[in-house]
Amino acid sequence: MAYKNLGEFIQELEQQNDLVRISLEVDPELEITEIANRVMKSEGGGKALLFEKVKGSELPLLINALGSQTRMCRALGVQDFREIADRLEALLQPQIPASFLEKVKKIPDLVQLANFTPKTVKSGPCQEIILRGEQASLDILPILKCWPLDGGRYFTFAGVYTRDIETGRRNVGMYRVQKLTAQTCAMHWQVHHDGAAHCRGYEKQQQKMPIALVLGGDPALSYAASAPLPPGMDEILFAGFLRQKPVELVKCLTIDMEVPAEAEIVIEGWADPSDLVVEGPFGDHTGYYSMPEKYPRFQFTAITMRRGAIYPATIVGVPPMEDYYMGLATERIFLPAVRMFLPEILDYHLPAFGVFHNFCLVRLKKEYPFHARKVMHALWGLGQLMFSKFIIVVDEDVNVQNVDEVLFQVGANVDPRRDCCLVDGPVDALDHAAPHLCAGSKMGIDATRKIPGEGILRDWPPALQMPDEIKKYVENRWQLYGI
Repeated sequence: MAYKNLGEFIQELEQQNDLVRISLEVDPELEITEIANRVMKSEGGGKALLFEKVKGSELPLLINALGSQTRMCRALGVQDFREIADRLEALLQPQIPASFLEKVKKIPDLVQLANFTPKTVKSGPCQEIILRGEQASLDILPILKCWPLDGGRYFTFAGVYTRDIETGRRNVGMYRVQKLTAQTCAMHWQVHHDGAAHCRGYEKQQQKMPIALVLGGDPALSYAASAPLPPGMDEILFAGFLRQKPVELVKCLTIDMEVPAEAEIVIEGWADPSDLVVEGPFGDHTGYYSMPEKYPRFQFTAITMRRGAIYPATIVGVPPMEDYYMGLATERIFLPAVRMFLPEILDYHLPAFGVFHNFCLVRLKKEYPFHARKVMHALWGLGQLMFSKFIIVVDEDVNVQNVDEVLFQVGANVDPRRDCCLVDGPVDALDHAAPHLCAGSKMGIDATRKIPGEGILRDWPPALQMPDEIKKYVENRWQLYGI
């Protein structure tokens, strides 16, 4: 199911009794965070929250909209993430058609993808209200101050729309943006991300960079902005693929950019890459503050919004939080993409306590000595998996979704000197434990059973395993035992 806009999604959540409306006035500074944090850490992620009266603003605020597996699936219009993974796998099949008939059979897949190409329309609800000049003030928005030491109020759930200055290709990322004044913000994009790459391009050519902040729309758009797509792949096309329907775009009023016609709020403007301001601190999903750094200043030229706009937000902090369920969707949806490069990987898991980049647990169909190490190094060279601080590889009969099973294999099968390897390389910018910003060390742990050629000096013992016929015999007689 494709939602036309955020309002349709909210209506669906209400019908499913999965949203709570709060009519009591609340403060966007700290109070909403404390309320949302308690709800997000309740069983299953709690319900979505719609604060109808936020101090200092006439706009209601939605938070935790994607904060459960059920809501995340509902946002993407599926019962299970595997449905999207299967569709993605069909598109990623690397086989080259060998005959004319096979080429013909491939046409429907290509046509289907073309059907999701975004469409530009003349007008849209996101421009029903137009604010320019002094009227274009951030003071009308219920922007959150999430944690006590934060450098200010932050946009936390906005899609940041930028273009490559050379190719013109669009990128949509989800980066935090700090309010500085009523008309300016500090952008924040980590050096490895596409927004930062675009900014470097404008800096080289000494030009200002057009930027649009987009809030709301079909929730598939918010997820697509957070997804680890390859550079150059259009997030809006990917959102169309997710929702099985193209996204309609309208041209911005003051910059050369297209944005979703059904968005709630759009903030247009420019950033001068040479005009840097201090951004931060910011309470982050690591459970610590990311400290102040200098980033480009974003100067607004217009704010547009739909009538009755709703302001979407999220918070990050010690997991589990709303972003965990977005990460879970990424883990499941992109497994086929990982397996396209490494088919020997049967499954992988990014546990909540690893906040996306600290731990990657891998189930391997092991076929030769040091196969686990080959997989580790390949993952460290694959997109954002390069940030994985600890990669633990286990055998194919181990369930990596069960952390206790994985840790049992680490304890049972690992000799620390023989089975651990350390490498140096890029790390997540939020990793405060690293000795340098964005650079540090990572560890691979081979927790597979060892085979000849892997440095074992004695026979590896057989694992405990009951014959299938005994298990089946006992299962058939289970009720007779009276247990």
